[in-house]
Amino acid sequence: MGSVLVFAERRRDGIHPITHELLGKGRELADALNLDVHAALLGCDLKEEWAQELISRGTDIVFLFNSPTLAHFDPTTYKENLVKLIRETRPEIVLFGATHLGRSLAPRVAAALGTGLTADCTELAPNDDGSLIQIRPAFTGNILAHIKTRTRPQMSTVRYRVMKPLPHDRNRRGKVVPMEAVSCPPPSRLIREEVGENISLPDAEVIVSGGKGLKNPGDFAMLKELAELLGGVVGSSRPLVDQGWIGKEHQVGFSGNTVRPKLYVACGISGSPQHLAGMRGSETIIAINADPSAPIFRVADYGIVGDLYEVVPALITELKKR
Repeated sequence: MGSVLVFAERRRDGIHPITHELLGKGRELADALNLDVHAALLGCDLKEEWAQELISRGTDIVFLFNSPTLAHFDPTTYKENLVKLIRETRPEIVLFGATHLGRSLAPRVAAALGTGLTADCTELAPNDDGSLIQIRPAFTGNILAHIKTRTRPQMSTVRYRVMKPLPHDRNRRGKVVPMEAVSCPPPSRLIREEVGENISLPDAEVIVSGGKGLKNPGDFAMLKELAELLGGVVGSSRPLVDQGWIGKEHQVGFSGNTVRPKLYVACGISGSPQHLAGMRGSETIIAINADPSAPIFRVADYGIVGDLYEVVPALITELKKR
């Protein structure tokens, strides 16, 4: 029996939530195509509970690469180990998260295997002939492309927060298979420190985003104050990131982060298809814009037609009273 292989991405304190989403979709595909679900977990000092967590989320076999050579992510070393595993186990489908790490690793694996890779998928579906239909936005989200890969394995990176994880099933049983890690020459460059703010926009439950309605970079302080009062973080549309007003880790949209917060407040954002593709799944959307015809109002649950420099301070004042 073939398999759906999921690359189990780690965070410092455990498994990245996108892995749970991939396993949920992997389980669905495996059941439809009569496949197993496998997971590849690579690192150093890996905890047994992490492997059991993968099993409880739908995995049948966890291939555990636990080695000092994998302590820090190096795309070449990780690629060599995954390619060796894929050649040995011959999965039908291989899934990666479309994170910074996944986007770095997946193309290298695909190139080494001589197979195709569909990036930034928002849906995966089984085809009648047993193949995989990979669905992704194209032309800045104006259409959805349906893609089939002729070569095997079929490989995809999948956007964060677009698929639902399975709930924990502590009664599920699976197998953990220890693997011997392949060592590679040390990387040609050494990362000495991480840069950028410690922010995970896709995990936020409240996001206050600014767009071209802002007049200068310092005005993000106003949005940050509103965000903090709401227990959230600041986001941005792409033009302000491109201008260097705020870091790319804050970008919401097709080429940035896909988010699904409980509350999304769009301040001075007109609502381009590129931006809407990244936030339209939010539970509640509030739009503040001076232009009543702005496209953002078509997806907003609540719309305020007005000057954000009047509306946002008024909201801050009211929230401070509570």
